[in-house]
Amino acid sequence: MSSNGLYIPRGSTADANYAFDVDPKRAGWDYCSLRIVELAPGGTHTFTTGDSEWIVLPLEGGCTVQMADEQFQLLGRASVFESATDFAYVPRDARVQIASGAGGRFALAGAKCERRLPARYGPAPEVPVEERGSGTQLRHVRNFASADAFDCDKLIAVEVITPGGNWSSYPPHKHDEHRPGVEAELEEIYYFEIAGPNGFGYQRVSPSREGGSDVLAEVRSGDAVLVPDGWHGPSIAQPGHDMYYLNVMAGPGETREWRICFHPDHTEGYR
Repeated sequence: MSSNGLYIPRGSTADANYAFDVDPKRAGWDYCSLRIVELAPGGTHTFTTGDSEWIVLPLEGGCTVQMADEQFQLLGRASVFESATDFAYVPRDARVQIASGAGGRFALAGAKCERRLPARYGPAPEVPVEERGSGTQLRHVRNFASADAFDCDKLIAVEVITPGGNWSSYPPHKHDEHRPGVEAELEEIYYFEIAGPNGFGYQRVSPSREGGSDVLAEVRSGDAVLVPDGWHGPSIAQPGHDMYYLNVMAGPGETREWRICFHPDHTEGYR
């Protein structure tokens, strides 16, 4: 099915600095960015935040995040499937260095913003983790930077673990219109990792309007799907292979909030 450039295979945006790099210009939208940095033991990476706020999120390994006279030591984790992790928030208009003695992989989730908030450390034990759905629709959501868990100007970011054989992002839902109290307009990135060798999953995005986003993609570790609009879901995990995805969201609303609308054809009987 046509992806309209919204399915991003692993390595297709890689360069000398990043294993994955999607910014608003490349995505064709206004706010969301995601970068994946891979550091060898003793490696460092320096970047300027520009007009965006960023969260440094360890995917594998730990690191030190240095900004001016502030430093955060992130213990990280062995794998995204292991647990929630600690993280660091760095504001716009700053110069940041990431250093890792043992090496690792680190996500930089960003959003263009207006306010310059303080740099902060997010402890792993304070990350709210919820079970959403039940049965074959059960998934585990780590709300490390959800709208009601951690203060940002525009950025919203969460992690989801979908057990092998289960569906998540279900019922299909959307957030592509500004309807106060009902729905918030948010761009979204899904970045995937699949547990075990040869694991895969599927991601569906269907149009919510004429000519809207239309994607059915087989996804593997390091792939991503962009959601500028449309009903998204389900996200389907191969039996025997848990699926991880990192969601990065942001939009133009004056209030930072996650308000969604479920597809009316798929809500009957939902548990």
